[in-house]
Amino acid sequence: MTITQLKYALAIAEHQNFTKAAEKCYVTQPTLSTQIQKLEDELDVVIFDRSKKPIELTEVGRKIVFQARNIVNEADRIQDIVDQQKGFIGGEFRLGIIPTIMPTLLPMFLQNFIKKYPKVKLKIEELNTEEILSRISDGHLDAAIAATPLESDNIKERVLYYEPFVAYVPTNHRLRDKKNIEVSDLDIDDMLLLEDGHCFREGVINLCKSFKDHIDDNFQLESGSIETLIKLSNEGLGMTLLPYLHTLDVKEKLNPNLRHFKEPSPAREVSIIYHKSELKMQIIDALYNVISGVVRGAIAFQNVEIISPLSK
Repeated sequence: MTITQLKYALAIAEHQNFTKAAEKCYVTQPTLSTQIQKLEDELDVVIFDRSKKPIELTEVGRKIVFQARNIVNEADRIQDIVDQQKGFIGGEFRLGIIPTIMPTLLPMFLQNFIKKYPKVKLKIEELNTEEILSRISDGHLDAAIAATPLESDNIKERVLYYEPFVAYVPTNHRLRDKKNIEVSDLDIDDMLLLEDGHCFREGVINLCKSFKDHIDDNFQLESGSIETLIKLSNEGLGMTLLPYLHTLDVKEKLNPNLRHFKEPSPAREVSIIYHKSELKMQIIDALYNVISGVVRGAIAFQNVEIISPLSK
């Protein structure tokens, strides 16, 4: 039994297809099939049910793949230990970022980070919080940038910054004449929201719930992107809330629609998160220093009240 064979087994379990798994592992399909057959022969069990389309794990195969994932992850950490000991900042680093942070934060720090740490090969994916937690637990991500706190025992959170909520109030809206708004002014029935699955949506709902005992889940209108929410708001379909960094990209002619909250401003906590056993700490430290340094100049807010991204 070899680590390579276990990696092949994990790839097949993930893609449920020998050809796709071979492409993922950069080997030919016959090579991968031969190694899996050798593994099954050595263990004297069938790991994959090849009669099913897509391929499925057998009962014993599920147990083997679960253990194989632990073994492969721990084997990969040997190189991490060596890199950490040498102070080497390089190699592949898999980073997840939630959708409401990705488009504004990534352009702010990516070029600076690449220039400062050219030996790091960042592999970045846009994922929702649930997918991020799952992939960190499975060893498919080294770290992520998400709204916190997440109250996960296996995850460590390192706060990067606090990002206030900003109201986007279109012409002829009931709050249009208010220079600064209060949380008590919000009405969820008048609010355009992101689709279910976005933690920023949960933050907005939790913010509104603080002033209403009950909220009906049948909202007027939902969308998959903040940009679409702004367009719908401009059509007179309601107001919406934006993360502060998104307001920096709002067209100048639309700036009169922005309304800040009275202090303490409701805000989300944004952190770099990683598994408690993560060893690539030199890269995490590098990301933290670059991102916090860049954002510190963009967000000057201090007096904020953190709104949880978790459903209440």
